[in-house]
Amino acid sequence: MERLRTDIALLFAARITRLFAYGSLSVLLVLYLAQIGLSAQLIGLLLTLTLLGDAGISLWITVSADMIGRRRMLLLGSGLMLLAGTVFLLTDNPIALIIAAIIGVISPSGNEIGPFLSIEQAALSQIVPDQRRTKVFAWYNLLGSVATATGALVSGWSAEWLQTAGFSTLQSYRMVLAGYVLCSILLATLFLFLSPSVESNPSEVVAKRTLGLHRSKRIVLKLSSLFALDAFAGGLVIQSILAYWFHVKFGADAATLGTIFFGANLLAAASALFAVRIAARIGLIHTMVFTHIPSNILLCLVPLMPNLPLAIGVLLARFSISQMDVPTRQSYTMAVVAPDERSAAAGVTTIARSVGASLSPTLSGMFLANPLLFGLPFYAAGTLKIIYDLLLYRSFKAVKPPEEF
Repeated sequence: MERLRTDIALLFAARITRLFAYGSLSVLLVLYLAQIGLSAQLIGLLLTLTLLGDAGISLWITVSADMIGRRRMLLLGSGLMLLAGTVFLLTDNPIALIIAAIIGVISPSGNEIGPFLSIEQAALSQIVPDQRRTKVFAWYNLLGSVATATGALVSGWSAEWLQTAGFSTLQSYRMVLAGYVLCSILLATLFLFLSPSVESNPSEVVAKRTLGLHRSKRIVLKLSSLFALDAFAGGLVIQSILAYWFHVKFGADAATLGTIFFGANLLAAASALFAVRIAARIGLIHTMVFTHIPSNILLCLVPLMPNLPLAIGVLLARFSISQMDVPTRQSYTMAVVAPDERSAAAGVTTIARSVGASLSPTLSGMFLANPLLFGLPFYAAGTLKIIYDLLLYRSFKAVKPPEEF
């Protein structure tokens, strides 16, 4: 039991470390790329290739993790995170950045990217009982959101302080990138101490698999197609793009942006715990849908606000309920597949989200380059997300996890 508690603590610490790094980078990544001379269209393309590359690498890692070893694949992911961060830190060559973005792990959104989330979900589902799974996932997401918020705040104010102290804007951004590299090293260290308890049970391994799946293929592929639609919509308004939009639209500086996303991610963190209570009453699917639709309506309202305070207020209201579907979605996916398919199922659904999200930043880049279309990413994202909610409810309202029978 003590060993299991240690494994849970290590997985939570890894989540905190990684999301702090992602949050710190997301506020300044697009500003950094613009600072080194990349156009809005090229930045959008780079973000798309970042997410596409992540999808391919992560798919291979996650569908193999249950068979090759979850700890080994987590360490490999840490190495790819270190690679990407180092290249982004050391060069401003667009070709080198694109190559690093494709084969490495770097987050432009502040959200999870890479193989980590899928494998960690599978490991946690293996070492906690079904009745506690959603609660554990809620805390896992809460602490991750707090880490993202803290990373955003620290990076924004650090860049501002460094510039006040005499460093150039570019130098201050590169120091934030150096922190990303250090976090990837700490992440690998944490994974080294995981016990064999997090690995898949060899007795459950079957010979015939597709993408690491066997009996759960149908439901996983159906979920994946819906999650891809949701992620495509979300990719239009990832945190880096939101930061750029607030910077251009209202002149928000790095410190202000860091503060905005600190508050936004704290509200998202709190919403994860509320999701547990709601799900206990109305079920996982109902919680995913009925909390998500209002948040998407609020998203459509952000560009209609006439000034920065009102735009921030609507955005924060949106974040206060927008993440309630995250722990419930993760818990639901783990509940409806076989134990030895969990890494693969989480991986396939996460990769579907990555592919969906990877296609949209290029569109956002084109929209942001045109003053007449500057608010379009918000409208498109909100509308598509509502369509996703309705399709999800129609398709899965009758498919219940074990704890709801």
